[in-house]
Parts: sequence; C-alpha cells; structure tokens
Amino acid sequence: MVSIIQMTLTGSHGSQELCGSFGANPIEIAKGLEFSRDPAQIGAMPVLAKICGLSTPEAVDAAVRAGASHVGFVFFPKSPRNVSAEQADALARRVPDHVRKVGLFVDADVEFLASTIARVSLDIIQLHGSESPAQAAALHARYGMEVWKAIAVRTRADLMAGRDFREAAQRLLYDAKPPPGSDLPGGNGLRFDWKLLEGYDHPAPFVLSGGLDPANVREAIGLTGARMVDVSSGVERAPGVKDVDKIAAFLQAVGAS
Repeated sequence: MVSIIQMTLTGSHGSQELCGSFGANPIEIAKGLEFSRDPAQIGAMPVLAKICGLSTPEAVDAAVRAGASHVGFVFFPKSPRNVSAEQADALARRVPDHVRKVGLFVDADVEFLASTIARVSLDIIQLHGSESPAQAAALHARYGMEVWKAIAVRTRADLMAGRDFREAAQRLLYDAKPPPGSDLPGGNGLRFDWKLLEGYDHPAPFVLSGGLDPANVREAIGLTGARMVDVSSGVERAPGVKDVDKIAAFLQAVGAS
C-alpha cells in the first residue's frame, strides 16, 4: 500500500520541489516545513501519523503496511497497552527504518529509562507525565534523541505549559486532560476542544492527540492545522487491543486530509 506521506508528496510540481529541497525522507520534509509561513509549502506538507500503544506483531505490521510515519510503544505498567522491553524489542525489529519508533514513559526513573533504551531501538522519547523541562533537556543531551512532551489540555490556559519546554523538547503532544482520579495520563479516548488551538502561537512543532478516530481525524486536522496526529484507543476494539481494520481506516483518512 502507498503510504500517506507518499500520497501527499506526489502529483504536484510544488511537492517535487520540496523533495529536492529537503531530501528523500518525507518525515524530514515535514520537519523542515513545520514553521513555514508560505501557504503553498504548508499545503504541500504531509500530515504524519503515529499509531501508539502497539503490543502485537499484527498491529505493528498493520500500522507499517497502511503508512504510519511513527509507531509507539508504552512503557507504563498501569496502562493496558504496557509492554516489556523484551516485547518491545521484538516488535521494534519488525519496523522498517523509514518508520520512527517512539517510547512512551510516564514519570519513569532514570534506571528504568536507561535499561529500556539500552534494550529497545527507539528513535524518540515521549514523556507523558509530570516531567520537568530540565528532565526533558537532560534526556535529549544524554541520548541524542528527540524528546516529546505531552501537554494535558482542557482549557486555553493549559496550553501555556508547553512554553516552558520551548528549548527542552523537540515536539509537544497536546492530549486531553484525564478525568480526576484517572491512573492513565493518556489513552482515555477523550478529546479536548480543538478550537482552543485556533490562532495559538505554538512554541514548538506539535502533535494532536486525544479522542481521535477514523471518523473525526480529518475534521480535527482541518480545524487545528495539525501536521501530525497520534491515535491509540481510537483504533482499538477493546482497551489495549488494536483493530487492524481501524488502523487502516485511520491512516487512510489522514492521507485524504
């Protein structure tokens, strides 16, 4: 199957010029255009998609086959999507080089992070807890990998927390703030009001997450201008159980945006 980034980057003279400017890797093209003010370039920019919480070979293969740009593995015992380093290592070996592998951690201690990163071939560290900018910056410096920081959003004021990570994280991930008492900081199937992002001056490239599914992702992209989206529960048939048909439908919808 043709990937969503291939579909976006073929068929227009402008897109061909972008390939020449930023190289052959469409993920790098998207990164290079993240803050472009040129409407023509923005229109040609691919919308990338991460399928998170993968825990089986079938789900990983489905995400890769349907054109995901990123796949995510959750290292958080309270999550129904939690995988061990051994499981994630086996799954990561199925992922081709052009798809980036993201490890999601929640307030993990230094030893756990180090042992997991030593065992699993990851490209990106995603912090989904109460980690500080100093912690994010230290991880980037130590491992030389991109660090993403999740920002829990319910109101416009919540977005301001991302400004503290302007220099510390390479990307922000806006997710819906969990309900009081929830053990899970994400993956709850909740969405925030996407209109909160209208006119907002983002301090870093961002990923839109929270409550996305095959039926609403095109609307979400249209309202927010997101150039990358993240889904987990929205492509499941039960908590932690991915549905390969929903994965394909989600990525098809993203590719048509």
